[in-house]
Amino acid sequence: MSELIRNAAGRLIPTRINELETKPYQGVGAWRPSGRKWSPPIRSAADFPVDGNKCVSSIHDALKRAGIRDGMTISTHHHFRNGDLVARAIFDAAAELGVKDLRWFPSASFPCHAPLIDHLESGVIHHIEGSMNGPLGGYCSRGKMRGLGVLRSHGGRWQAIQDGEVRIDIAVLAAPTADPFGNATGDRGPSACGLLGFGLADSLFADHVIVVTDNLVPFPCVPWQIQGNNVDSVVVVDKVGDPSRIVSGTTQITKSPDRLLIAEYAARFVRDSGIMRDGFSFQAGAGGTALSFGIYLREMMREAGVKAGFVRGGSNRYLVEMLEEGLTPYILDGQTFDLEGVRSMRENPGHLNTSPFTSYNFHGKGNFASMVDVVILGATEVDIDFNANVVTHTDGRLLHGIGGWQNCLASKCTILAVPSFRNRVPVVLDRVTTLCGPGELIDVIATERGLCINPRREDLIEALRGSDLPLIEIAELKAEVERICGGPPAKPAQSEQVVAAIQWVDGTTIDCVHAVK
Repeated sequence: MSELIRNAAGRLIPTRINELETKPYQGVGAWRPSGRKWSPPIRSAADFPVDGNKCVSSIHDALKRAGIRDGMTISTHHHFRNGDLVARAIFDAAAELGVKDLRWFPSASFPCHAPLIDHLESGVIHHIEGSMNGPLGGYCSRGKMRGLGVLRSHGGRWQAIQDGEVRIDIAVLAAPTADPFGNATGDRGPSACGLLGFGLADSLFADHVIVVTDNLVPFPCVPWQIQGNNVDSVVVVDKVGDPSRIVSGTTQITKSPDRLLIAEYAARFVRDSGIMRDGFSFQAGAGGTALSFGIYLREMMREAGVKAGFVRGGSNRYLVEMLEEGLTPYILDGQTFDLEGVRSMRENPGHLNTSPFTSYNFHGKGNFASMVDVVILGATEVDIDFNANVVTHTDGRLLHGIGGWQNCLASKCTILAVPSFRNRVPVVLDRVTTLCGPGELIDVIATERGLCINPRREDLIEALRGSDLPLIEIAELKAEVERICGGPPAKPAQSEQVVAAIQWVDGTTIDCVHAVK
């Protein structure tokens, strides 16, 4: 096992992660990169069909043509969310080819990817560097994976690719519509999922790029989101994904009275603090409480006659209604969370597809995240210093990915909308189990018992003077909830074995996850 060192957040992390030397977290904004971006090999048009037809008969043949071999890195995107049908086909084909020890580098995984555990067990996949939700997270938490899982934010994934920290050998991109040359889009076709922004970095920086589609159209496929000039092969299959499963339990409006109250408190905070004004911008996460926040805020905007300058997606039908009603001129969308979002992206010129480069990449000349006035996110845990966790629960099990959560902390005001306890387990702790976001970037904790404003934000405290919103000190909230729940939660039963590393937005390591006993 690698030795451990203490980073600037006081967390012990491995000195090496999957044979590479670790860059310890140094603090918010402290790490400054140098050098140049990674670039793929130069290719020659003479090696490709002059008629532009790059179609091959199967994923098996496309992988073979790409020169797949042991130890390579295979990347995929997650725009189909829990309806993805391509990732399993990739590794089934790799198994048929007798390939071993592959690194899977998804932009996210979902419960539909549970069958890949068989390929982890057989040795086809060595380890996963990407979010591990549900069964894959449980597998990693039990210490079963041979390498360390590495969890990055959406922006952190782009950063790792462009900086050459992760070199993709073969990118396999599921595309709802494509032409034989490899131009591809996600907003149309029978399996339309919206956009393909999470696969854009893969198409630009991977050594080999395979587009898999179930809707081949004549050249040119427009509007293209993936450019065929970056694509090696095109494969036509019966079905690339089930777009109805883009919507999941976490991307639906909450019906819980407590969580609806949290959403209402958060919206009232935005209004009463003066953030809600003509031209303001906001982003709400994919959770049910955050979606409900958007509905409350929309009503308050109507009442006040306020229009946003832009809103940031993940898009859903509630944001689409705001766009079509004229409450905002633009949705800058990173991911579509329902089929109304897909329709809108196809039909509305103000509904724009973006990528982690424009939205979240910290190693660039700015990004959209820092321009957003207020963002509403969730968390599994927070602590009295406003630090937060989104990947593990209090039992230490790795069950969630980071997504764009870390990147959104760059907004001008970050609100975490969380219940004060779940299943009688307090959410506010002395110290979060896994550190994903530093407290200096988190401004408000909104619960059904009131709102805690970070003492660093004296401006927000002053702005709320005279509001009838229930404000409470975070230490008082913690004590109150512990009285209700019978005390603080038990410490997780974990071993010394490190099973995953948590990367900060700049590519440094902010924490790690230990195996559960």
